[in-house]
Amino acid sequence: MLLIYSVVLIGCYGWAAKLRRQLNPITESFAARTMSFEWPQWHGPHRDNHSPETGLLPQWPQQGPTLLWMQDGLGEGWSSPTLANGRIFVTGTLDDKETLVCFDLEGNPLWKTAYGTPAHLYPGTRSTPAYDQGHVYVISGSGEVVCIDVEREMIAWKINGLPLFQVKIHRFGISEAPLVFDGKVFYTACGPRTTLVAFDQFTGEVLWESPSIDDQCAYVSPQLVHRGQLDIIVTVTGKHIVGIDQSNGELLWVYPYVENHRTKKRDETLIQNAVTPLYHEGRLFVTSGYNHVGVALNLSEDGRQVELAWVNNDLDCHHGGVIYSNGYVYGSSWRSNLQGNWVCLDWKTGQTMYEHLWYGKGSILCADGKLYCYEEREGHLALVNPTPKGFEIISAFPITTGTGEHWAHPLICEGKLYIRHGDSLMAFDVKKR
Repeated sequence: MLLIYSVVLIGCYGWAAKLRRQLNPITESFAARTMSFEWPQWHGPHRDNHSPETGLLPQWPQQGPTLLWMQDGLGEGWSSPTLANGRIFVTGTLDDKETLVCFDLEGNPLWKTAYGTPAHLYPGTRSTPAYDQGHVYVISGSGEVVCIDVEREMIAWKINGLPLFQVKIHRFGISEAPLVFDGKVFYTACGPRTTLVAFDQFTGEVLWESPSIDDQCAYVSPQLVHRGQLDIIVTVTGKHIVGIDQSNGELLWVYPYVENHRTKKRDETLIQNAVTPLYHEGRLFVTSGYNHVGVALNLSEDGRQVELAWVNNDLDCHHGGVIYSNGYVYGSSWRSNLQGNWVCLDWKTGQTMYEHLWYGKGSILCADGKLYCYEEREGHLALVNPTPKGFEIISAFPITTGTGEHWAHPLICEGKLYIRHGDSLMAFDVKKR
């Protein structure tokens, strides 16, 4: 009788998980209509670092926009916060454990949950949380994939991915921000066994493993691209750009990014590959630091093939990300680990429109027709006109709170500009009154 009860219970639980997966596309559609009020994952609703906010300040006071609140206690880290369901979620290393910290929208701390082990080099967190249907998903620097139940404020499931999937990591550990879609959590598990793994987002069950390309992980957080009838996960491994069918793990195409574009100036022991692929209207752009080239790839109409469109030698972005705006690509280049220029490229041709030295390289955000450029060396933040004519700064001010590198990417949600700097999180009022 006990055995029969257990089988029925497991069957019901599996059926419920399957039902949630079937309903998830409906949930996704509803979420798409409400995401203007949320920033639920890495680089926002569409993972392109574009905020849907409008009515923002066209320029700032000399001292910068008004600081609404500042809160310490995040722990060491460079990940960005996530805003969803009236809460702010951010990761940091506290007491040698990677920890998810939850705040309300006024900056008041609510709870925190330790979830994983940091990487051995640069032990601060870099995985930006993903929120979906009452759960937060994170990946630790040592490769643990974790689901945290927000209502219960505790871990729902956890998988130690490195030994399980024979993952080959780069020297700084894992920096991937999880992608959640269609009831699945995706995890880059490059090595001799597989390349990408999909877990059931509610149970942690392995749904599929893609074929191995016998590479190692880089530091990229993947992008989701819809092309033809396919939803394709596009990511960058140690030496390749890959496209994988999210529904079943089929390896659609592999582009040999390093082999096809070796440069004399590049030290391949310093392979970076930390920038989420940029996608717009059938074309991908991938860039990497340390004197590597940026490449644009055209996706076939069915999404099953790629071909090279152009190569650019100037925008070798380190880890600050790139954005598309009105026919151009914007970001910062790598000249050294402390220096870089701000660059604009023509999306159609790859031609460099300008290179501009402004303090140093950094991260970039787009909102309400303006660029927000946050240089990482000294922490200056600039409001910039997106024009190919030059790097036109409208306003700028320095971030003086917090310690360490200014590596966390900024975001804007509900009229507030959020800046994470080390142990501190700040919210600035950038809404036009």
